[in-house]
Amino acid sequence: MSKRITVLPAPGRVVPDPEAGDLLPTEGREVSDSAWWRRRLADGDITTKAVKAAKPQEAQ
Repeated sequence: MSKRITVLPAPGRVVPDPEAGDLLPTEGREVSDSAWWRRRLADGDITTKAVKAAKPQEAQ
């Protein structure tokens, strides 16, 4: 299973989503962490959404 990231279009940007075949919605979408999205991030077309890490379970 490949790593997934949540991406949002940068303000004022319209970004195609090649996986879904449409435009990236303003609220963002979870996508495969691929070279395509890494290039969009480097170009400033998208931002990533921070995902809260799961709290570790205490030992019983």
